[in-house]
Amino acid sequence: MSGYCHSAPGHPIHGPYHDSEYGFPVADDRVLFERLCLEIFQAGLSWLIVLKKRPALNAAFDGFDPARVAGYDDGDVARLLADASIIRNRRKIAATIENAKRFKVLQVDHGSFSHWLAAHHPRDKADWVKLFRQTFVFMGGEVVGEFLMSIGYMPGAHHPDCPVFAELTKIQPPWMKA
Repeated sequence: MSGYCHSAPGHPIHGPYHDSEYGFPVADDRVLFERLCLEIFQAGLSWLIVLKKRPALNAAFDGFDPARVAGYDDGDVARLLADASIIRNRRKIAATIENAKRFKVLQVDHGSFSHWLAAHHPRDKADWVKLFRQTFVFMGGEVVGEFLMSIGYMPGAHHPDCPVFAELTKIQPPWMKA
């Protein structure tokens, strides 16, 4: 095994995410929005930092409720920039707020963000990146790819020899059904 499947199992922080979240299908829009935001916050940093700060990020961003985050104003931005428990990057905070607004539009237009994703599946990574760049802000190839792998829309989250891969095979995430 290599990569995340080699280093994460048994790790006190990476292990639970690797074993029970990474690569598993997600339909809950709040969880989808959180994952998208976490990938933005991870850009240029280690995933370990993001996982360590995840509880604080959830608290600071009202559980990543897109409706609440979309309503954030300059006072909220100032509050977030002053919060030492989170990743304080003005561009990432602004992207999270702007993306919440765009996320809400997709929910209205498609019934849910989950339905929007399903309507565009399957695609190759380049087409997903193009779509996400047209739809959201702060969308690089790694952000989009990791987000889609984390929610089961793209392969690569787990090595075929990883025990979690066997679990995923049983539940057939979207990329396996394509």
